[in-house]
Amino acid sequence: MGWLEGKTALVTGGGAGLGLAITRRFVKEGARVVVMERDAERAANVKAELGDNVESHVGDVTSYSDNEAAVAKAVESFGQLDCFVANAGVFDFFKPLADYEGDELSAAFDELTSINLKGGLLGARAALSELVRTKGNMIFTISNAGFYTGGGGPIYTASKHGAVGLVRQLAHELGPKVRVNGVAPGGMHTSLSGLKATQTDNQSLKAMEGFDELIVGITPLRIAPTPEQYCGPYILLASDEDAAPITGTIINTDGGLGVRGIMNVNGGDDLEI
Repeated sequence: MGWLEGKTALVTGGGAGLGLAITRRFVKEGARVVVMERDAERAANVKAELGDNVESHVGDVTSYSDNEAAVAKAVESFGQLDCFVANAGVFDFFKPLADYEGDELSAAFDELTSINLKGGLLGARAALSELVRTKGNMIFTISNAGFYTGGGGPIYTASKHGAVGLVRQLAHELGPKVRVNGVAPGGMHTSLSGLKATQTDNQSLKAMEGFDELIVGITPLRIAPTPEQYCGPYILLASDEDAAPITGTIINTDGGLGVRGIMNVNGGDDLEI
């Protein structure tokens, strides 16, 4: 038997990248999974790959009604919901403050935080009553940018710092009935995309030349982990038996950045306004 035998999870952004790796691993550990995706093709593909253990729901995490519908799909399909994984996100591609114009900055902030922060909050609320019923748990995908500078630009970093606070506040509010935790991965090659506001919505980290070498160079462990290598902590935190006393905790899986940090070689020396 797997660690999650008989459990049902809802994974947002579960059709690609880290979300797809989490979905596959949950199924391997015995769980049934509802994947919430805004991309219909990705949603169909993961269902086709994993079969009866997966259902998909095409929706937008920034819509409360779409989150409600995904929860309803989990209950309708599998009879319960035990774990909500708030994983969907977008990236700002390290764009610094000085490179934004005012209107672009405002639009980019609204777009990114609506997905990275508000989306998780809406999903948590939509899932709450079912998770109370099953004494379930929530897991938020954070990032090394939730703790350190240099893991993104100011908007992405702010959103992930906000997600850290969200995990801690919800753990405070929802115990003892629902556990709330997070996982903070380091960088990885995925299809994480950018923003319509900055015309980077068709870009992804996969296309960044030398990205793996960058990750290897800045981490003490000298590795560029795959999405699959980041999944273990999600399985632990989703397990009622093995994570029973764990709430309000974020597991850092960043290759050791916390003991070294990310160096910004230029700092503000070349700043021109």
